[in-house]
Amino acid sequence: MSAVPSTGPMLSDGLNNALKRAQQQVNSLLLGKSHEVRLAFVALLSDGHLLIEDLPGLGKTTLAHALAATLGLGFQRVQFTSDLLPADVLGVSIYDAQSRQFQFHPGPVFTNVLLADEINRAPPRTQSALLEAMAEHQVTLDGMTHTLPAPFFVIATQNPVDLSGTYPLPDSQLDRFLLRLNLGYPNAEAERALLAGSDRRELIAQTMPLLSSDDVLALRQAVDQVHASDALIDYVQALLTRSRQHPGVRVGLSPRAGIALLRGARAYALLLGRRHVLPEDVQALFPAVAAHRLVAEAEAASTAALAKSILHTVPVD
Repeated sequence: MSAVPSTGPMLSDGLNNALKRAQQQVNSLLLGKSHEVRLAFVALLSDGHLLIEDLPGLGKTTLAHALAATLGLGFQRVQFTSDLLPADVLGVSIYDAQSRQFQFHPGPVFTNVLLADEINRAPPRTQSALLEAMAEHQVTLDGMTHTLPAPFFVIATQNPVDLSGTYPLPDSQLDRFLLRLNLGYPNAEAERALLAGSDRRELIAQTMPLLSSDDVLALRQAVDQVHASDALIDYVQALLTRSRQHPGVRVGLSPRAGIALLRGARAYALLLGRRHVLPEDVQALFPAVAAHRLVAEAEAASTAALAKSILHTVPVD
């Protein structure tokens, strides 16, 4: 790798301390999942969106609520169900007889943090209603474009697609999520603390916000300044190329996936207090960035296993 630059982003002591305390607070609410919590902050600081997939009862919604409470931003929750309509998410224009004009009534998407709970229980038409909002941070209805608040961050939870009452997310929708996390069961120590401790909902209700919208925007600007060397970019490109040639992969990673991986690696480095990206940052993120974007040749094949295999077959020069 090329020489590390002597200058780079420097967070103020106040912002740096607030970011550390924010991570600690979320970790105190979702026990035993420090790596997953760090990845959730990566998605936030990368101006991306976060998809959390796992079985019911493993903390998906707890992580989403803990993040929202800690960020101190505008928050809306939408429970996705089979009868949910796009207008229930985006809003609707209603004719006002007095003014003789249509008045737009914004939906819950007009917020800073949107929790799309069990997103794959809604039909594809409603799932796709979020595409423009997630990609462009705007909503177009009846020929009018409405800008969403900044920052805008979607945290979606979904159950495994083999559970009853679920619809698989379209590939175009999955691609809009920077990261997909799987929480898994807690370790014995964390589970014991959960069983003996207070209800997570009560703890979240008592949580104080530690970051503001200005803080989040400042952190995102700092991410842009984190240095990625030419050799590091070559490594990311090699991973993309390998994903398109790897046995068992029908559709590999797109350039957009590479951009997401590189930006996420910059955010990961910033969270660790560094001014430059290391290959280890890319490696820590690659499975969460790649697995939901890969399309396997065999329907039953694990894209998570394919992502790990791709990572292991690309050397770091």
